Amino acid sequence: MRSAGVMVVGLLSAVGLCLSARAQDVNLLALGEGTMPVVEAPSYGSWPPVHMLDDAANSGWASEEGKVAGNVFVFETVAPVTLGAFEFDTASIDGDGRGAKDVIVEVSAVSKDAGFEQVLKAALADRKDRQHFAASKKVTGRWVRLTVVNNHGDERYSEVMGFRGYGPRPDAAVAIGPITGTYRTSYGDFHVRQEGTAITGCYEDHDGLFDGTLEGRVARLAWTEDSNARRGPAIFVFTPDGKAYRGYWWYDSDKGNPPSGDWSGTRIGDAVGGCPHWSGSVGGELKKALVATGRARLYGILFDTDSARIRPESKPTLDDVARLLSSEPDWSLTVEGHTDTTGAAAHNQTLSEQRAAAVKEYLVAKGIDAKRLATAGFGQSKPVADNATELGRAQNRRVELVRR
Repeated sequence: MRSAGVMVVGLLSAVGLCLSARAQDVNLLALGEGTMPVVEAPSYGSWPPVHMLDDAANSGWASEEGKVAGNVFVFETVAPVTLGAFEFDTASIDGDGRGAKDVIVEVSAVSKDAGFEQVLKAALADRKDRQHFAASKKVTGRWVRLTVVNNHGDERYSEVMGFRGYGPRPDAAVAIGPITGTYRTSYGDFHVRQEGTAITGCYEDHDGLFDGTLEGRVARLAWTEDSNARRGPAIFVFTPDGKAYRGYWWYDSDKGNPPSGDWSGTRIGDAVGGCPHWSGSVGGELKKALVATGRARLYGILFDTDSARIRPESKPTLDDVARLLSSEPDWSLTVEGHTDTTGAAAHNQTLSEQRAAAVKEYLVAKGIDAKRLATAGFGQSKPVADNATELGRAQNRRVELVRR
C-alpha cells in the first residue's frame, strides 16, 4: 500500500474570505466545507475515511485487510444540506478489483444512528474518477451514510478515493459560543482571539502564528512558522458551544495530497494568554504586517452571496481597521479585492471591484478620510493557493491592504 502523505512536525492555522459568486451547487461533502466523518469503518493504516473528503483524487480510504464487504461510514455536515448528486473516484486504487462496486447513500435529519432515507443506489466502475449519479430523491439532513456493499473481486481490500455530494451551500449559522481563549490541542496549547468573524492567534512551537475566518462553526485558517519558514492552510470545525474543535492541516506544498495531520483541541480557559511573537489582536497583526512588508491580508470579511453587501458579523473586523487608520494618520491604503475561480472571470473581476469599494465606503463612514483610501479589484488573477480545493479557494477569496 502507498503512504497516504507526509506525517507531521509543525502546526497550523489561517485562511479565507468570501469574495466570489456561489450561486451554483458545490461539493458539500468536503473538509473545506466543515464535513467530518462521525462513523468510520475500519481502515488500513494511513488510509482513513477522512481522505475521501480531502479534494485529492489520489488519496482515499482502504478497508481493513480482509474486510471488503459491508463497510459503513457516516459523514456529518455543519448545517442541514440537500444533495442532488453524488460523485465517486476510484481511478487511483492500489490494485485491480479493489474499487468499491455497489454503494448505497442515505441521508438523515435525526442523528448519525437513525432516521436515514435512501437517496442513491449505484454500481461503480473499478477504475474511474468523477463517476456522477443524480440522487433518486432529495432529502434534507445533516448526516450522510455511505455503505460500500462490496468491491470488484479483490479479497484483501476495498477502496474509495473520493466521495462528493453536490447541493446549494446553506447559510452559515452565526450562533456559536465564543471561541476566544486557550485550547489544549494535539500539538500543545494555542491561544486564539475572535473579533467578529476574524480569528488570530499563536502557538509557541516554531514561533507559530495563525489568522483566518470563522463562518458559523467552521474556521478556515492559514498558519505560519517563522522558525522553519513553513506555512499552510487548516480547517477547524467547532462544537456549537465553542469549547472544542476537530481539525486538519496541510503544508502549502501539499497540493493534491491528503491532510498532513489532524489538529483537534479542547478549550482549557477563557483567558487568551499569548506568545512573545504575537501582538494579541487582529489590529495588532495587521499593523505588524503593514509596517514590515507594506501589505496585509485582511481575514474575516464576509459578503452576501454574489453581492457587495458586507455581512453584519464581519463589521467588527473593519472597525479594527478603522481604529488602526485613526492611530496612524499619515498612512494611506489601497484596498484590494481578490476572488477564487468559481464563476466567470469577468463577473469575478467586477465583483472584486465592488467589494473593495464597499470596504472603503464602510471605513469612510467610520470617519476615515476618503482621500486616504484607494481601491482595486483583481478578480481571480492573483491566486495565493490552489483553486482545486475549497481551502485553497478560501485563501484566494480575500481582501488585502497595501500601504501607499
